[in-house]
Amino acid sequence: MGPPVKDAPFLNLVLSVVAIIAIGWLLVVGRAILLPIVMAVISVYIMVSAVEALQRMPGLGRLPPFALKMVVLAAFILSFFGLALVVAGTVREIVAVAPEYEANLLALLEGIADRFGLETQTLRTGLWEAALERIDLQAVALTTLGGFASMGVTVFLVVIYAGFLLAERANFPQKLSAALPHAEGAAKALKVVTDINRQIRQYLAVKTLINLILGCISYAILWALGVDFAFFWAIVIALLNYIPYVGSYLGVAFPVVLSLGQFASVPTTLVLLALLVSAQVFVGNLLEPRWIGRQLNMSPFVVLVALSVWAALWGIPGAILAVPMTSILIIVTSNFEQTRFIAVLLSERVVTPDPVEARPAG
Repeated sequence: MGPPVKDAPFLNLVLSVVAIIAIGWLLVVGRAILLPIVMAVISVYIMVSAVEALQRMPGLGRLPPFALKMVVLAAFILSFFGLALVVAGTVREIVAVAPEYEANLLALLEGIADRFGLETQTLRTGLWEAALERIDLQAVALTTLGGFASMGVTVFLVVIYAGFLLAERANFPQKLSAALPHAEGAAKALKVVTDINRQIRQYLAVKTLINLILGCISYAILWALGVDFAFFWAIVIALLNYIPYVGSYLGVAFPVVLSLGQFASVPTTLVLLALLVSAQVFVGNLLEPRWIGRQLNMSPFVVLVALSVWAALWGIPGAILAVPMTSILIIVTSNFEQTRFIAVLLSERVVTPDPVEARPAG
């Protein structure tokens, strides 16, 4: 005999909590397997948008779709491996100049001591030996930037998976219809997949274009001020801008802090900080609201929680994937009556039927 009807909501709540714990455990344990697959899927969304953009161009639009896919896939592979080469070279160069940066910081402290009439030895003992000498810039560089270099195997798997997914994407509707013989189930599943494809593809395409613009502006600023590794820092700023709210300013922090060691000049560092933050404000407050708008319909609080959860599960890649993954969760749960309340709670605004449409004709 089943449980009483009045206990059904409590039972559903318990089962939901158990399911969430089990899924979280699988995400942590299966990170090495799941992360490349998810990154490949997200990459395919971007590549499909690029193929569609090329098809709208006058000259390239005449090429067959297969040729355009090969062009986009080749550009994708070259971009990934080019990024790997840039990261590896930058890690070596930063480790090499780290002693020079430490010497510049010490000279800066001595200059501050002279200006304010402090004893250099006292300042060195109070600040340098107490704090700065405990920070090994070489170790920090190897730990921080080495995290990018350690993703070599993941990048290789992403490229392989993305190539096969891009090739098999056209056959997915037929596979879905064959896997779900009932017409209603196949139609509903195809609708969910179509909504996910449309919404995530639009978001990622526009977000990628915005990040490219931000990266170019940041590179121009870094190059004009003579900051070391300007191209690398521009890439870091563009990539971290995928992380909502905190990612863009986290990307700015790296070149700004190291510029203090390079120039040993507080005014130069402040000018660099002001210009990079101005670029972030321009992109974040002008371009993104106009181009992206509110198409994802996701609560800002939910975005912050999703950012924390996915970053705890998968680190920086999880933080980058937080918005697309949570958006997929909202779309999936909104298409089933039993889970629609989850989509409502995660959304920023509740979409209600138009009263004009609900009114009887005449």
